[in-house]
Amino acid sequence: MGGLTVKGGDFYRDGEKTTLVSGTIHYFRVVPDYWEDRLKKLRACGFNAVETYTCWNLHERREGVFDFSGGLDIGRFIDTAASLGLMVILRPGPYICAEWDMGGLPSWLLTYGHMRLRCNDPLFLEKVGRYYKELFRHVTPRLAANGGNVVAVQVENEYGSYGDDKDYLRAIADIYRDNGVDCLLFTSDGTAPFMLGGGTLDGVLATVNFGSNPAGNFGALREFRPGEPVMCMEYWNGWFDHWYEEHHTRTSTDTAQVLDEMLSAGASVNFYMFHGGTSFGFTNGANYDDRHAPTVTSYDYDAPLNEAGDLTPKYFEVKEVLEKHFGKAPAIPVGNLPKAAYGEVALTEAATLFDSQEALGAPIRAAAPLTMEELGQDFGFVLYTTELRGPFEELPLVLDGVHDRALIYIDGQFRGVKQRDGRRDDDIRLGLALGESVRLDILVENMGRVNYGRKLRDEKGLTGGVRLGQRYHFGWSMTPMPLDDLAGLRYAPWETGVDAPTFLRGRFPVTDPADTFLRLDGFTKGVAFINGFNLGRYWNPAGPQKTLYLPAPLLRAGENELVIFELEHSEGNRVLLTDTPDLG
Repeated sequence: MGGLTVKGGDFYRDGEKTTLVSGTIHYFRVVPDYWEDRLKKLRACGFNAVETYTCWNLHERREGVFDFSGGLDIGRFIDTAASLGLMVILRPGPYICAEWDMGGLPSWLLTYGHMRLRCNDPLFLEKVGRYYKELFRHVTPRLAANGGNVVAVQVENEYGSYGDDKDYLRAIADIYRDNGVDCLLFTSDGTAPFMLGGGTLDGVLATVNFGSNPAGNFGALREFRPGEPVMCMEYWNGWFDHWYEEHHTRTSTDTAQVLDEMLSAGASVNFYMFHGGTSFGFTNGANYDDRHAPTVTSYDYDAPLNEAGDLTPKYFEVKEVLEKHFGKAPAIPVGNLPKAAYGEVALTEAATLFDSQEALGAPIRAAAPLTMEELGQDFGFVLYTTELRGPFEELPLVLDGVHDRALIYIDGQFRGVKQRDGRRDDDIRLGLALGESVRLDILVENMGRVNYGRKLRDEKGLTGGVRLGQRYHFGWSMTPMPLDDLAGLRYAPWETGVDAPTFLRGRFPVTDPADTFLRLDGFTKGVAFINGFNLGRYWNPAGPQKTLYLPAPLLRAGENELVIFELEHSEGNRVLLTDTPDLG
């Protein structure tokens, strides 16, 4: 597969003028068994390339320990694309945004208090360089220059909306070259002058990101970089959802019309997203404008392929536009995968959080509360425990810097919630006489690190102190609970709902595994696990998402184990596996 070059205002491949029509699929948001299905649908729609970010925070969850296996096997993803005749556009960041935790940067970077992110800081670049050395072992042999299908690699990501350090951008490009990345390099930014001014690099192709008004946005790019090809690297044909919001949609007709305008203007385009997929586990990010706003588990994005990979009306209208400009799409048979309604699952066993602490993590003691990062943890929960002794008059319990949501218990009794976003800040007061004491437990949930903007440095847990009135309290035991392994839990028979943090377990048989959707009506907030795999968060009162996508490859032919970690309250102990998604 030939490489991609620029001559004048056009792209060329194998000496022929080429228009890039690409679609984004994040390998890390799709179970690997489905990569081929999603890529076939991209090719059958008429696209000639796939674009993906890479996720540093999963490839190197623990500093110096790298993982490119299973669902992180980017080499396999690239090869699958190659087998279908698709070029690959790679966007390795190191920062990716993507509504992904900390924009893909690993949280352990935050333990280096003097490190500055996303700039020409030697320590930051040292860590980036080590990651890239491992990443490009899997990518460089697959470059077009080496006979592969990777034709372009991005330098950073939307950097002009964050900074203006050209030395840093040059350093990233130099690291690429040191790792044998011999291909077209590019940047992508918004079209505001300060974004293009800060995020572009001389000698590197500039592309832009937008969702509408191609004439105006391409006009801004042409004015900034005359004589270069114009490409929308992120055509936002849908959008993502935060908790407490309505589900975002965009009409198929509007999507197709804007695409037609871009192609008629001779531009190239990358659909962000072609297939959004799912932010499984605790990988979702958050935005921060006036308050912390975590994204939901689903990354459906109202894309041409929905979260389960089904063909939508948007898919067919986009295909029609592409065929208008480029002729008939490849005749690749594609269709929707089967869905199953397995019905109700009774959760007949329970293990309460406070009875299960030892099975979930080893306690760490310190004078003051430590952050999640200081505890060596990236995702999940931290349980902060201490003893309060009298005497003191009735005083308000104050938590400085809750990141992001705290459930508070006194002698095992629930007393209230404090949320970073200010939607819950329950008044909790306590007074003790001389000789009296109580146990205070604070369960803090990391709801997703900020993935965009000025608050990117986003420590989790209790980032400040805990006060009674103005007096700080010291002497804490902290139990990290990443919930990576629930095998140590000990369950007892259970028949009702819950009113405290509790793991509920049920089993159900499957003959022929098929995609399904988990519906948790009557439950409040928590996390779901299928056969040990973390499906992600649910939060029914906040909405809009009401079901969690459960892909067939996560099921077994035979008995399956479903575990629900309900944080607050459930009306009963039954959940539903349905064939119909509900994103609000």
